[in-house]
Amino acid sequence: MATEKMIKALNNQLFREFQSEYIYISMEAYFASQNLDGFANFFNVQAQEERAHAYKIFNYIHRIGGKVELQSIPQPKIDFESPKEVIQLALEHEKFITKSIHDILALAIEEKDYTTSAFLQWYINEQAEEEESMEKILNKIKLLKEDPAGILMLDSELAKRVFVPIPTE
Repeated sequence: MATEKMIKALNNQLFREFQSEYIYISMEAYFASQNLDGFANFFNVQAQEERAHAYKIFNYIHRIGGKVELQSIPQPKIDFESPKEVIQLALEHEKFITKSIHDILALAIEEKDYTTSAFLQWYINEQAEEEESMEKILNKIKLLKEDPAGILMLDSELAKRVFVPIPTE
């Protein structure tokens, strides 16, 4: 069984994953209000992924004999100035989540919790993809210089994203 310190760290990450879902739903709502349905779709899929990430941790905590302790999720930012601001904030958030996962992995290594170390490897790889995805979109927006025609083309591209369920066990 994992230590209480590890269970607490995992519960904190569980909170961060559910909070991420909430943040991305807020971003989805912003884009929907701007009639940028492709961007809204991208963040809808992103929110679904974060929920799946949370449930993967939720199930893992139970599997290792821990107790899930849910925390209150604060209201996310709801007003944004531009698509560029939203993507920049999403990238910063993904970097924050990456650091959080790295910190838990460091704790697992310190505690010689090899089971949790192995479990977290999936998240390490996933976070590299998450950051790369946000970075690419941000770079495209910067290249477009927020030209409306270019934003609409990018919107069409982002409309094609679909949620692919992940195993949460």
